[in-house]
Amino acid sequence: MIKAKISDIFVSIQGEGKYLDQEQCFVRFYDCSLKCDFCDTKIYTFQEYTPVELIDKIKSVIGKRNIKSISITGGEPLEQRDFLLEFLPKLKSECFEVYLETNGVLVDELFDVIEHIDVISMDIKLPSSTKQKSFWQEHKEFLKIAKGKDVFVKTVICIDTTWEDFKQAVDLVCKINPAITFVLQPNSEQLGKELAEKLHEFKKYSKDYLSDVRAIPQIHKAMGVK
Repeated sequence: MIKAKISDIFVSIQGEGKYLDQEQCFVRFYDCSLKCDFCDTKIYTFQEYTPVELIDKIKSVIGKRNIKSISITGGEPLEQRDFLLEFLPKLKSECFEVYLETNGVLVDELFDVIEHIDVISMDIKLPSSTKQKSFWQEHKEFLKIAKGKDVFVKTVICIDTTWEDFKQAVDLVCKINPAITFVLQPNSEQLGKELAEKLHEFKKYSKDYLSDVRAIPQIHKAMGVK
């Protein structure tokens, strides 16, 4: 029977993006093939679960709390597509909402599981921020598939983030649907006057093209929670 590599399961508040402060159960899938320069999720260990075992564990962690939103996060969950194909329908049958946090690169994998997803938090990986190669075409195709769901885009803004990269990200979202929520997330390790000024200028520019632009730091870090 297929099993997933899971590094952590816990209840906390959503600290990023459009659904800030929502209480969720987080299921952290092990590993991600991207190694972004700003990545703050260091994963070293995992346990293996079958779909049924993982649902039982989720219920146990939630306990008597009225939590219906399950954040499928990572790492990168879509790298374990075959498991998700078995797991997500079972999770939905338990009346949970599936909230996928993803790097926005694995187009075929999203296509295979999209019918079981409710909310998609999709990263746009700016190469000047990640210090990795660009994924513009993958992001474009990914967002085309995701746009039929409740999707929002999140991009990490660093001191080194260039105007060229940022403008390309805004243009990408604008051409697909300018109403998609666009979240600018400052690199938590670089917060200060210089980054705040860049964030302000980026937000001012993007609001000329997109209807819902938000600058949101990682509030769970400020609150000292997972």
